[in-house]
Amino acid sequence: QVQLVESGGGLVQAGGSLRLSCAASGSFFSINPMGWYRQRPGKQRELVADITSRDTTTYADSVKGRFTISRDNAKNTVYLQMNSLKPEDTAVYYCRATAVSGTAVSNYWGQGTQVTVSS
Repeated sequence: QVQLVESGGGLVQAGGSLRLSCAASGSFFSINPMGWYRQRPGKQRELVADITSRDTTTYADSVKGRFTISRDNAKNTVYLQMNSLKPEDTAVYYCRATAVSGTAVSNYWGQGTQVTVSS
């Protein structure tokens, strides 16, 4: 079982920055990849960015050049630095981790953290 604890959401004005963190704990052999998803009001949950243990990254087109994902493998923590925030970035942001434990591969989700960008 893996627990994901997120932090760093909040209210910010357009053009501002926020940094999200997600720490994984529990019983697992490895976590790969780790990533961030978001669910905007009235929309389906969508990938924002993810990162492998070898630092290969994937970004949604809408956040390229503004958001940066990184991870600390020693701390099993993933970060999302969000710059030049726009009102359309307002959403609940969820951390997701794919964990290997024995022969099982499972996806885990954090509880979500609200990001609100005011215009």
